[in-house]
Amino acid sequence: MFYILIFATFIFFIAHVALLLAAFPQSKLARARYFYSHLTLWITGILVFSLAVLYSGSGRSSFLDYFDTATKKAMILVFTVALSVVAHLIVSLLILPLLRRNQEDGHL
Repeated sequence: MFYILIFATFIFFIAHVALLLAAFPQSKLARARYFYSHLTLWITGILVFSLAVLYSGSGRSSFLDYFDTATKKAMILVFTVALSVVAHLIVSLLILPLLRRNQEDGHL
């Protein structure tokens, strides 16, 4: 089960990156891909949290052994949400206005 969860976490993270990169075809926002990129990020965070809950303190992974308290485990979810919010703000406040401005100016 340990390796299946690690593999699933890895696959969802790779899917997150791929969907995020594919969310901007031809300098436009593909909303469905953008949403799915966030969804795969959240699933990745939940999987890492699950790994920490199940295997911290077991000695199987020094990374997971770090999450030996409930607070540290909860911080995985807090970090995932914060990363998602920051990424969304960057896209909403910086990337999309830049894309709109470049499209209006005829640069793209």
